[in-house]
Amino acid sequence: MTGPVILALTAGEPAGIGPELCLQFAVEKRDIGVVVVASQPLLEARAKLLGLNVTLHPWQPGMAPKTGAGELSVWHVEGCASLMAGKLDAANSRYVLETLTVAAKGCLEGRFDGMVTAPVHKGIINDAGIEFSGHTEFLQELCAVERVVMMLATEELRVALVTTHLPLKDVPAAITPERLTQVATILNADLKKFFGIERPRILVAGLNPHAGEGGHLGREEIEVIEPTLEKLRTNGMQLMGPLPADTLFTPHWLDDADAALAMYHDQGLPVLKFQGFGRAVNITLGLPIVRTSVDHGTALDLAGTGKADAGSLHTAIRVGEQMALSLKAANHEACNHRKALNKENSE
Repeated sequence: MTGPVILALTAGEPAGIGPELCLQFAVEKRDIGVVVVASQPLLEARAKLLGLNVTLHPWQPGMAPKTGAGELSVWHVEGCASLMAGKLDAANSRYVLETLTVAAKGCLEGRFDGMVTAPVHKGIINDAGIEFSGHTEFLQELCAVERVVMMLATEELRVALVTTHLPLKDVPAAITPERLTQVATILNADLKKFFGIERPRILVAGLNPHAGEGGHLGREEIEVIEPTLEKLRTNGMQLMGPLPADTLFTPHWLDDADAALAMYHDQGLPVLKFQGFGRAVNITLGLPIVRTSVDHGTALDLAGTGKADAGSLHTAIRVGEQMALSLKAANHEACNHRKALNKENSE
């Protein structure tokens, strides 16, 4: 795409705070073009419940999104069975996944420059008989890529994960040389592409306490992690570790690092969320599209109360715009490079 950035914003679980976060975002004038991919009646019902004066404008590809105060462009998706705030309904599950599909395909087809996602409820989707472990894995399959990387970030800290939504008992077997190589390579490449870091410095956590204590507390560091990191270093990557996770997340190490790579979900994310919950962004690396998300869940207890904080959504949109601009610039540079090569070959 050329021209201004346009982002798709999925409203997430209908019973959660996602719909009202989208509406809160539209209350003030903004510079970036955002199209909410959701049920228009759902947004209308939530706006009425909260007393928000937001005019919804049906959107179609090719139209410029509304950016005025109190205006919101909506790409309507059918199938939302229940509009009630705070009460889950499994009948909404296919609609929720359809919003993700519409937004992602819109990115792949060039209608959007990236997508931002409000939270979904994994449990109710599975209760509907649909196997679903999260946005990250869903978009990986939809975009047909072998590996993606989940990274959460604040202005001060970036934490990526080798494994994501796995039971703890399954984590050690999932940390293979192939997986670690793929994750580290994607993280290194996308820190360059999307964040302009010429030579990323990445801290890598060990799996076991004290990074295995020389094999006394586990051998994954010796047999898998250390040899893999050594091979990757020969390719020019700056990888420090494996480091004990309880000391990796201290200023001594973090002050000179661009990202931390944790072995599993709850090894790295509690630290990041303690440091910046409500202003962090969830980023999926390794996709052919830009995808960011909020750092929190559906907050069913807050849905419909008007008390939900839209801070993380604003961060996710801002970072999504920055990443989209970086991708546009990279694609433009690659296009110019190909033209130059073609010109040389024709002369």
